[in-house]
Amino acid sequence: MIFNLIALGAIFSFLALGVEISYKRLNFPDLTVDGSFPLGAAICATSMTLGLPLPLCLLLSILGGLTAGAITAVLHNYFKLSDLLSGILTMIALYSLNLRIMGRPNMPLMGFTHLFQGPNSWLPLCLLLGVSALLVTVFFRTQAGLLIKAVGENPQFAISLGKKPETYKMIGLMLANGLVSLSGALLCLYQGFADVGMGLGMMVAGLASVIIGDKLFGSVIAGSFLYRGLIAAAFAIGIAPGDIKLLTALLMLLILSPQLQSRLKSIRKRRPTYAQLQKPMQKLFQQL
Repeated sequence: MIFNLIALGAIFSFLALGVEISYKRLNFPDLTVDGSFPLGAAICATSMTLGLPLPLCLLLSILGGLTAGAITAVLHNYFKLSDLLSGILTMIALYSLNLRIMGRPNMPLMGFTHLFQGPNSWLPLCLLLGVSALLVTVFFRTQAGLLIKAVGENPQFAISLGKKPETYKMIGLMLANGLVSLSGALLCLYQGFADVGMGLGMMVAGLASVIIGDKLFGSVIAGSFLYRGLIAAAFAIGIAPGDIKLLTALLMLLILSPQLQSRLKSIRKRRPTYAQLQKPMQKLFQQL
């Protein structure tokens, strides 16, 4: 059980890293995620059935995600669509594309040799995650990475430096969706099938990991592991799978809403302390 939880936490950490790049660093709420996640799974499953080696299958999945991010960037930069609408249009188009790639809504991978065979299947996942997180961290300390963050905070600053914000938006969205697509491919290998609907709600799941990790640990990877742990705990106490997204929304509301947080703090302040209750309780015992 614990090793399965570690494996899932590592898989969805790639999703969280991608969402962090688009949402937090680039300030771009990218709904392409719900389409690029199953895109990676569809490309990986189809490539596996064609007999391609596993590293090449994962590389093709990443390239598919990079392409999806580039399409969203083109719609936003050159067709002048809003960030939300650009992601929605790409997500809708990817649904049909994923069906075309697999040729059917669901593609099983039973009988294929893949990454997760054996008792220590979580080890290569964690190793891949560590290398990927290191590369992302190094990249965002380069000039290109710093400019992506600058474009997210203030596009005019990049223009004043003689840089085109459109270029760095495209780079950021491509990198984000490449990581998301890799996450979908790894989940496909883990569960043994790809499904056209497996991307539903992935943007919310990734955002929850980013918010939890940022608020509590300062690390989206830690947030991803904690979020998966909370989901496993919810299943363990008997909560229906269909209610998980509702609980996720409530959790994000609790974390994000400043008004709700201030009200909870005021309730805690109004709650009587032990010292305040001690004298009334002593009088009550004396009367008894």
